[in-house]
Amino acid sequence: MQGRHFLQLLFLSAVWGASFPLIRIAAPAFGPWPMACLRCALAAVVLGILMRVTRHLWPARRHWPAVTLLSILTVGAPFVLFNWAGLVLPAGYSAVLNATAPLFGVIAGALFERERLTGRKLLGCAAGLAGVALLVRLGPVAPDWHVILAVLACTTASASYGFGAILMKRATMTHDALPASAAVHVAGALVLLLPAAVAAPAVQWRPEAMVALAVLGTVTSGFMYWLSMRLMREIPASAATSSAFMIPMFGVSYGALFLGEPVTPGMLPGVAMVLAACALVTGFNPWSLRRRP
Repeated sequence: MQGRHFLQLLFLSAVWGASFPLIRIAAPAFGPWPMACLRCALAAVVLGILMRVTRHLWPARRHWPAVTLLSILTVGAPFVLFNWAGLVLPAGYSAVLNATAPLFGVIAGALFERERLTGRKLLGCAAGLAGVALLVRLGPVAPDWHVILAVLACTTASASYGFGAILMKRATMTHDALPASAAVHVAGALVLLLPAAVAAPAVQWRPEAMVALAVLGTVTSGFMYWLSMRLMREIPASAATSSAFMIPMFGVSYGALFLGEPVTPGMLPGVAMVLAACALVTGFNPWSLRRRP
């Protein structure tokens, strides 16, 4: 991996880290399902306009079932789950739990891409689960059933991202990044439309929530998904998902700065174990990347 790839991963992490405070702002007003649907729709509009300007063609009809599955794994299910968790958990919690996505990505690679699952990787899986447990037990939020379910929701969302990365990599071999990204969000909006419509009467159109949703849809979903697909054409899927390693430091920092969320010493062991687990599972070392040409 070249230095420019690492800088792109760092940029993705910084922007995606902002997603979690924005979710905390928007989720109480919109609810998990309408918010996820609107986020996909906004991303689809932005990317569709870019397609029109650049004269790209939409994927052929025969590819849409695969695109829909990719959409469910990489936008639909994670958006709903993180939105629901955002009603309960601080943004920093969700950002740390999102760092387990590369762990699941490597497991998916072992299952579907015939990558070897070594003892080091198994140790990393165990350390990741222990880190999540420590975060819940020692963090500033009392670990009741709502918190535990929200943690499970974040972990499931991260697993969805990790497994979806395999399909995302395959999609970059078949489609250009822009049409694939736009189609993924169109499919996501359509899949989420019915449950979003059912929950629509409860939506509260608060100005701050609308601004947060607009940023989530256009920037962190639309442009950043497109950028991540472009990057994934050039590097392995496991390396691309490694941007999740750096998201916690941004998510925790943004949550503390803009939402006043507490950062306690008790969180540090859980954060450290989650990041160490991902490093063990993937063998990712950002310092070695910086030294490569």
